[in-house]
Amino acid sequence: MAEAESAGEPGTGAAAGVDRQALDEVVRFTSDLIRIDTSNSGDGTCQERPAAEYVAEQLAGAGLAPTLLERRKGRTNVVARIEGTDPAADALLVHGHLDVVPAEPADWSVHPFSGEIRDGVVWGRGAIDMKNMDAMVLAVVRRWARDGVRPRRDLVLAFTADEEASAEDGSGFLADRHPGLFDACTEGISESGAFTFHAGGGTRLYPVAAGERGTAWLKLTARGRAGHGSKVNRENAVSRLAAAVARIGAHDWPVRLTPTVRAALRELAALRGIEADVDAPDFDVDALLDRLGPAAKLVEPTVRNSANPTMLAAGYKVNVIPGTAVAQVDGRVVPGGEAEFRSTLDDLTGPDVSWEYHHREVALEAPVDAPAFAAMRAAIERFDPGGRVVPYCMSGGTDAKQFSRLGITGYGFSPLKLPEGFDYQALFHGVDECVPVEGLHFGVRVLDHFLRAA
Repeated sequence: MAEAESAGEPGTGAAAGVDRQALDEVVRFTSDLIRIDTSNSGDGTCQERPAAEYVAEQLAGAGLAPTLLERRKGRTNVVARIEGTDPAADALLVHGHLDVVPAEPADWSVHPFSGEIRDGVVWGRGAIDMKNMDAMVLAVVRRWARDGVRPRRDLVLAFTADEEASAEDGSGFLADRHPGLFDACTEGISESGAFTFHAGGGTRLYPVAAGERGTAWLKLTARGRAGHGSKVNRENAVSRLAAAVARIGAHDWPVRLTPTVRAALRELAALRGIEADVDAPDFDVDALLDRLGPAAKLVEPTVRNSANPTMLAAGYKVNVIPGTAVAQVDGRVVPGGEAEFRSTLDDLTGPDVSWEYHHREVALEAPVDAPAFAAMRAAIERFDPGGRVVPYCMSGGTDAKQFSRLGITGYGFSPLKLPEGFDYQALFHGVDECVPVEGLHFGVRVLDHFLRAA
């Protein structure tokens, strides 16, 4: 048996803490999963099955009985349950997706599907989003199996397909068609939280996500009178669409602060010694953001709704005025901001342009005073005593949206300790995605401690 790194943590029948094998495995699993190309372009051709089979093999090696589930051939999900020691406790969902966004090898300094390990860093698509977390989960549960460790509460492990598109073949399919697999789950953890954010002056923050803005992907359609490009046309669909898109792009959305964002602002202000009454009627959030330094980036995208035009399509020939023109808009909605979003889009598009939801998902809010959040905070601060955990709201979305249909409260908690200058958020869907080996080791230690104690 490998030597445990620490002792005295919650567990059953075994020394606590991760061992050398777990540290080696998390790096190997991350690299192996990256080498399995699960690029999801959103056209339905992604094949997660090879990665799912790899995950299932590792889980089976830990004595678990993974179930593989598909809505469509090759779009494979893996679910397994670990029985806890307290049958009266609610279960905890731990989920991560297996698909990644596409990558163009010519743009990268290393091949995006090489999984190369160089200079203490694992390179490739999925190193951050989010095959690293998948690997951490596998390393932890295999560590437990070697020493007979059981968590206090049941853990349901879900490795999903299709998160990088609609989630219809992944978490949406599981929530709608296989809800029994998640019986007794009340909370869940997944991506985009508990990473080191260097806020200046040596301050290390670990933002844990306790909310997500809602997804509102829109299709705008302008209709007009088709005709010759040389003639006067006051009913030009392209002009109507362009005007609406310009109004949307230029709109200043009003501030709408949610409880999670208020909690984040309070803690960030306190850490910088700034007095701020975030509940005051005349509170100026933009003025506070100006004083928060780099930490403002954690909050700024989530104090308002947003709508960004992203795609335009119209016409087939330069001298032909088309009868229709289409645009797509990426809208994001703060919790409680749905009605405002809809009425604002009605006003901005005007009478000549219609709009509809192309894809829509709910906004989420999770309590920051819950025992689970306290356990996340304690796990991070145990392994980085100088770090400070703060809540935040994600500007985008995760599979937690689909699992919320089952009454599961979601948090973003995929721990990584990162060096100063490592721009974690820029690597999501970016070029030269990578993760430090030491960051993975930290993540395994923190995840092991949290999952035992939660």
